[in-house]
Amino acid sequence: MNILVTGGAGFIGSHTADRLIEEGHRVTVIDNLSTGKKENLNPRASFIKMDIRDAGLRELIEKERFEAVFHFAAQMDVRRSVEEPRYDADINIIGHLNLLEGCAASGTGKFIFASSGGVMYGECTSERPDEGKCPRPGSPYGISKLAGEAYLDFCAEASGMESVSLRFANVYGPRQDPRGEAGVVAIFSGAMLKSLPVRIFGDGEQLRDYVHVLDVAEACLKALEKGTGVLNIGTGRSESVNTLFEILSRKAGYGKDPEFLSARPGELQISRMDPSRAESELGWRAGIDLESGLESTFEYFRKKGSSCENR
Repeated sequence: MNILVTGGAGFIGSHTADRLIEEGHRVTVIDNLSTGKKENLNPRASFIKMDIRDAGLRELIEKERFEAVFHFAAQMDVRRSVEEPRYDADINIIGHLNLLEGCAASGTGKFIFASSGGVMYGECTSERPDEGKCPRPGSPYGISKLAGEAYLDFCAEASGMESVSLRFANVYGPRQDPRGEAGVVAIFSGAMLKSLPVRIFGDGEQLRDYVHVLDVAEACLKALEKGTGVLNIGTGRSESVNTLFEILSRKAGYGKDPEFLSARPGELQISRMDPSRAESELGWRAGIDLESGLESTFEYFRKKGSSCENR
């Protein structure tokens, strides 16, 4: 298939582009390189430096007639979305609409949208919410992702385009950026490699569903084949920040205790999800356990030499 991957020089997008190319698809990547990196690009992908808000995007889509689109390009920093909600909306809503309108007009067959489960459901004190749970995003970033799902539903119904929104849990792994909800793994790895203090905000008992990026890339390929609607993509398990620290400390031989700082205002204490629909509809389930996933991630940063800030 002829496939467009937005944000394909980024973390999840580049891994998905790799897998698409391995499967024999022809991949075009667009990325403005504001957070994506050229080193992440697959050499067999066609690359165009472009912002999803650019007017030329629709011309590109009309010319290439992509059969499928994976949309990863986004403003992904939750804290920045709180500080600059207009900036967040400009990229995650206006840019998203620019892409959607181009796809609908050119007859794109399928659109796969990278949404977020980590910020979609609010506090999950006693349940693992499935896709039917009423969304309760607590940040402009989460609101923009929910709006993106709704705009995708509208455009898909109006144009006959198939669509799927994948609500990712906290994705981690090689090429991870320290920004975003799961950036803690990259931040901890960077600090430990430099023997710097590791800072934990709050008591460290915050719970998250950490899913490896290679599992996520496989879910994306499955969604290309047969996914529709909204699907949670996670492990179905929750681990604490303290557990991440303990595992990474062992892998790194890091002998220092963490520094505990005041909790960040508005941070969720418990975030988790039920991924069983993805298993039943896609035949997908996460296969990389946290211990081995963190080991391979730390080894990536060790070989690469980390420039992550512990912030």
